[in-house]
Amino acid sequence: MNDLLERRLAGLARHAPDGGLAGGRKGLEKESLRIDPGGRMSRQPHPSVLGSALTHPNITTDFSEALLEFVTPPFAQTWETLQFLCDIHQFVYENLGDELLWATSMPCAVAGEASIPLARYGSSNVGTMKTVYRRGLGYRYGRVMQAISGVHFNYSLPESFWPVYRDMEENRVPAAAFRSGAYFDLLRNFRRFGWLVLYLFGSSPAVCKSFLRGRDTGMPEFDAGTLFEPYATSLRMSDLGYRNATQKSLSISLNSLDEYIVGLTDAITTPHAAYEKIGVVVDGCFRQLNANVLQIENEYYSLIRPKRVARSGERPTHALRRGGVEYVELRALDISAFDPVGVNRNELRFLEAFLIFCLLHDSPPIGDDEQLALDANHHAVAHRGRDPALELTDRGRRRPLGAWAMELLDRMRGVCGLLDQDDADCSYATALEAQQRAVEDPELTPSARILAGMRETGLSFFPFALQMSEAHKAYFLALGSVWEGRRAIFSDAAENSLAEQRALEAADDIGFEEYLRRYFAS
Repeated sequence: MNDLLERRLAGLARHAPDGGLAGGRKGLEKESLRIDPGGRMSRQPHPSVLGSALTHPNITTDFSEALLEFVTPPFAQTWETLQFLCDIHQFVYENLGDELLWATSMPCAVAGEASIPLARYGSSNVGTMKTVYRRGLGYRYGRVMQAISGVHFNYSLPESFWPVYRDMEENRVPAAAFRSGAYFDLLRNFRRFGWLVLYLFGSSPAVCKSFLRGRDTGMPEFDAGTLFEPYATSLRMSDLGYRNATQKSLSISLNSLDEYIVGLTDAITTPHAAYEKIGVVVDGCFRQLNANVLQIENEYYSLIRPKRVARSGERPTHALRRGGVEYVELRALDISAFDPVGVNRNELRFLEAFLIFCLLHDSPPIGDDEQLALDANHHAVAHRGRDPALELTDRGRRRPLGAWAMELLDRMRGVCGLLDQDDADCSYATALEAQQRAVEDPELTPSARILAGMRETGLSFFPFALQMSEAHKAYFLALGSVWEGRRAIFSDAAENSLAEQRALEAADDIGFEEYLRRYFAS
């Protein structure tokens, strides 16, 4: 039993029935590949009816012109966040013609690197920078890897929580520093316990052979078109996906905000020999923004990141140094193929409770040896998290995944109890119980359900995912028109974003090289 956790929960309960925990802000960023009716990645440009991918607040693109990204504002209620995401999907499908949105994280069948169109953001300096950054990612990691999709969950605790928690901890550091320190407690514990999220919500146990482009991974064949791992949870978050060799060797400290900023700053200012060989400007064309370990901060692929909304032109590390941590961005979520919007209420409620648990739980600094063990846990769960014989390392000792998972879930009961104080349906406890059942029976996990669905239908990964994509499109079209008021919001935002992009292009008064020089010198 974690006595510190129990004392903190008891102290919060004395302050208010819900402990001041209810009403945290929740937002989502969900990526989806546009595909044609045959399941091939779209070669069409970003639809102009959706607005400018550079300046639209809710509908943009990620790495590829075909990789849509939907962004919700933060809401206090989970249902509001999901409803907004659903409305975006409806609006997009009303304007997508015969195209579909790919239903899984791992890409559709791809015909090599050249088949993946790079995202375009117009001729402005800021738009050119976004495109060059993505071109650099393609040179560094390959375009196919960049076509992987996911869901990001943005979360911040309620404003009213912080003064109560600070008084309870008898902490007299400035409020912003206290808040950042507490969020870093959360970040460290998510590194320790985040493997549980991969187990519970990982939805990528199989890949189309075209994704691996002939690489010999030693993975068994599911059938002629599909490779898989029998107990895998999230190949997206494995060394086959975002945990590539270069990124795996990059360890940014989460022991304090200062150490985090220093680590990221070193990475974005230190040249990397392999990237120097790529070149920065070759034959008059920018291949990447620079040849450093990271071009910019966003290139760092981590399970979770500290964030603050940046001012115009402000770099992420500078925003954090200016005001401290404002919220966290959880990046470990695969798209749920069984949910049309890619995520569901139980998942979000569980994640909210889990993040609060990570903040309140004792969170000592992470040393080098522990970091190696945590990386090994992450790798093991991504590749074989449902293996009943799997053991993980917890503070230097080996223990079965199932037993450790049930212990963590049991410790979360107090958090869920506070969040459920004004809820007759006990929604957070219900979400917790659903995950306990998935630990007791691994066949209930999304990764197991995908493999079971492929076996039951006799389909390879590609036609199975295409069938799910078609079902999701039918679901949104059957809902009818998006709520009229919100349609107007999206339509107005599309028009305004196009005008804003044109204004940015007209306002540029310096060349791109000078723009980059000023950006990195700021």
